[in-house]
Amino acid sequence: MSAEKLYDVWARRNPKWEIRFEEIIHQFTDYGVGSSELTTARGKTLGAGYEIYIYAFFVGLYADKKRELNGETKTFGQPIQYWGNLENRKLRKAYPRLREYIFTALLAKTDLDLITLEKGNMTDSQAVDILKDTMEQYANYGFYTIEEKIKDNPNYFYKNTGFLDMILDLLVPLSNDSDVEIEEL
Repeated sequence: MSAEKLYDVWARRNPKWEIRFEEIIHQFTDYGVGSSELTTARGKTLGAGYEIYIYAFFVGLYADKKRELNGETKTFGQPIQYWGNLENRKLRKAYPRLREYIFTALLAKTDLDLITLEKGNMTDSQAVDILKDTMEQYANYGFYTIEEKIKDNPNYFYKNTGFLDMILDLLVPLSNDSDVEIEEL
């Protein structure tokens, strides 16, 4: 079993999310918007629905917290291998490397015995089920965190740096004793 092959099996999957977050997904993305409706959706912060999923995944990952899926679930209907392949939409570039970074993070953060897989005591599909479960749990935690942020301040993500601020808060926790400033690059 090569990592590339395991990656390919993983990339053909379509992770689940709790249907309760559909409103959040619609709020920030073009998810479920037909091509004739794209003009009204241009005010959205993100493009496809999976973009908020990726963001939620990184919120969970950076917080190092997971939450089991509970209740009714749904998928975007598009396997991971196609996430971020569209160019020129909203003047964006494709971001295929992001999928590789997600996969690498999943390998690092998932309790998966690669030796057992290599020896054939576990199928590729079983290994990918474990990786996908980890991904879903990190994203689920992220969605709950986003939901809480919106409850506290419905306009939080509508400021220019809303999405960035949430990630920075996870990377550079602010202490009560002193203000922490991020240096400009």
